[in-house]
Amino acid sequence: MYNQLPASPRTAEVEVRAVQNPAQNARKVGVLLISTLTVFAVTAMFALNAKARGAPESFADLVEPLSPAVVNISTTQTVEGNKGGAFPQLPKGHPFEDFFKDFGPKDKDGDRKRKATSLGSGFVINAQEGYVITNNHVIDGADEIKVIFQDGEKLDATLVGTDPKTDIAVLRIDPNGHKLVDVKWGDSDKSRVGDWVVAIGNPLGLGGTVTAGIISATGRNIRSGPYDDYIQTDASINKGNSGGPLFNMDGEVIGINTAIFSQSGGSIGIGFSIPSELAEPVIAQLIEFGKTRRGWLGVVIQPVTEELAEGLDLENTDGVLIAGVPEDGPAFAAGIKAGDVVLKFNGEEVDEPRELSRLVAETEVGTKVSVELWRNGKKVEKTVVLGELEKAETQMAGTTPQATEDDGKTIEKLGMELATINDSLRKKFELGADAEGVLITNVDPAAEAAEKDIRPGDIILEVQLEPVSTTEQVKKQLSAIEATDKKSVLMLLKRGQNSRFVALALNKEKE
Repeated sequence: MYNQLPASPRTAEVEVRAVQNPAQNARKVGVLLISTLTVFAVTAMFALNAKARGAPESFADLVEPLSPAVVNISTTQTVEGNKGGAFPQLPKGHPFEDFFKDFGPKDKDGDRKRKATSLGSGFVINAQEGYVITNNHVIDGADEIKVIFQDGEKLDATLVGTDPKTDIAVLRIDPNGHKLVDVKWGDSDKSRVGDWVVAIGNPLGLGGTVTAGIISATGRNIRSGPYDDYIQTDASINKGNSGGPLFNMDGEVIGINTAIFSQSGGSIGIGFSIPSELAEPVIAQLIEFGKTRRGWLGVVIQPVTEELAEGLDLENTDGVLIAGVPEDGPAFAAGIKAGDVVLKFNGEEVDEPRELSRLVAETEVGTKVSVELWRNGKKVEKTVVLGELEKAETQMAGTTPQATEDDGKTIEKLGMELATINDSLRKKFELGADAEGVLITNVDPAAEAAEKDIRPGDIILEVQLEPVSTTEQVKKQLSAIEATDKKSVLMLLKRGQNSRFVALALNKEKE
C-alpha cells in the first residue's frame, strides 16, 4: 500500500482507518500525513524549478519591447564589370548603337558599372547618440548605408569605425525626429550551454523575423579571425541575420549574429554569435577613436605539443610557446626570448595561443604587465609595457639580422638536407638579402619532417634553443643532444616572415 503515492491526504486517512489497531492507526496516520506533505513539498519545489528552467509559454512579452531597436541595414556599392560589358561593341552608325550604348553607364575606359545592393541586420545601442551596431562584412565596401526601422522609415548612416578581426562595425544615424529605442548589453560570460536565446533580424530580406533556440556551445573557434570565441546557437540564423542581436531571457544582448555553418546556405541549426564580452570593448574603442587600439606584446606564438614539452623540459603542455620576438617589440625590450613559454599573463594562467592573444588585445595600450615564463627549466618573470598592435602592423616591415655567408656545405640529418645560406642559395630560393640561418634545401617525403610540413626553403634559426648560422653548428648541436636521454630535437624554423618551433624525433642509430 505504501509503494504508491496517495492521491490526497483525505484518501490516505481512509486507507489507514482500515487498520484495526487504534494505536497503530494514529502512528500510521501521522507518518503517512507527514510523508504526504513531504511529497507535496518536493513536488512543488521541482515544479517551481521546472517552470524557471523550462521553455516559456511565449516569447511575445520579451520580443515586443526589443523589436523596435532591431533594424535592417541596406547597403549599395558600385561594381565594375568586365570591359565592354556583356553586350557587343557595335560600329558607328549601327541601328542599335544608341540602344546598347545607353543600356548601362560606362567609365572612360569602357568598363560597365552597376549598383549592387545587400541587406543585413543591426541594432541600436545608444538612442541618444544614434549608434547602431552591425557586422563589418555587412557594410564592407559600401558607397551608401541606410538603416531601416520596423515602421519602414529609412535613415542615412555614416560609418564610425570597423574591426575586420572581430567582424564588427559601428554606424551612426541622425534620428531626424524618429524616436529611437535602444537595447542593453548582457554578460555573455554568465550565459550557459542550454540557456534559451532569441535572435531578431532580417533573414533573406524578411525584416523583423524572430527565432528562438538555446546556446549549444560557447568559446567556439571557427578560424575566422585571431580572437574567435563564438557563442554557438541552434536558433535559426540565415543570410541577412548578420549583424543582428542575440538576446538572453532578460532582454539583454549577449551576442552579435555573424556566421552559420551550412552546406546549403540555409540554417541547419548551427549559428555563431560574437559574445558581448568580446564585442563591447571593441565597440567602445571604435566609438572613441574610430579604430581599435589593442595591446601588443610583440611575439610570435604557437601551442605547446607533447613533443615540444619534452624538448623544453616541461611536465605538461600548459602554456604558450614563443616562436619569435621582433626586435622592435615590447617583449624584446623586456628580455623575452624565442623558446620561452608563457605560463601567466598579468596573473592569469594561459593554456593556448588564442587565450593569450585575447588577453593581450583586451589590455590597454601602455599598461605594465607581468609575464611569467618557463625558461631553461625554471620560472622567470618579466615586466612588459604593452605597445599598440595597430601601429605595429603598419610598421611590420622591420629588419632582420645581417646575413652570414659560408661554404654551402650540405649534410643529411633527420630526413633533411641542409646548407649554410650563401648568395647562390639566396638567389635560388628567392630569399631576402638579409636572410640568416641554415637553409633546408631538400626534405625526404617519407621522413617525419615532411609530415610536419617542413619544406625546402625553410630556415633553421635555432637548435635546442641555441642560435645556429652554419651547418656545422647544427651538426654539433645534434651530436650533443644524441649523447643525452632526449628523444627529440627542438628546432626553430622560419618561413617568410613567420617562425615556429618543431620537435623531430631523434634516430640514435649509429651511422
